[in-house]
Amino acid sequence: MSAENYADLHPQPASPRSQRLWFGLVTSAVAWFLLGAVDLLIVWNECAHQQQFAGEGSHAASRVLTFIISIAFLLVAVAGGAISYYNWRSLSHQPRLLETNATDRREFIALLGVIISVTLGMGIVWLSIPPLLIQLCERAK
Repeated sequence: MSAENYADLHPQPASPRSQRLWFGLVTSAVAWFLLGAVDLLIVWNECAHQQQFAGEGSHAASRVLTFIISIAFLLVAVAGGAISYYNWRSLSHQPRLLETNATDRREFIALLGVIISVTLGMGIVWLSIPPLLIQLCERAK
């Protein structure tokens, strides 16, 4: 069996760089989605408790927990963006991010990871502000 036939029949596993490319691309989206799901569960639990026991407003612990969780997911999104940026720096021949063409597939995925991390990171920031200012059940109405 020749080396070419062996390579065709037994492909090599994905390189660590390829796995890092996808990690940087997907991390922010997963963090943003999970933050929305956790926020929904906390608000649902808080409002169900308030309706059942006719409580006054939301508990401070729920509001602080929501904010702490959002900060944790923001850090995850920043880590994904940093990994994407370092991947882009190692793959790109352009010195500046705004001047890149991203002609290679891997370079494009790394650049897309940076863009998604920035936009969804801002979404995480905007989603974490209302629990600090507005009662949880008032926000849900």
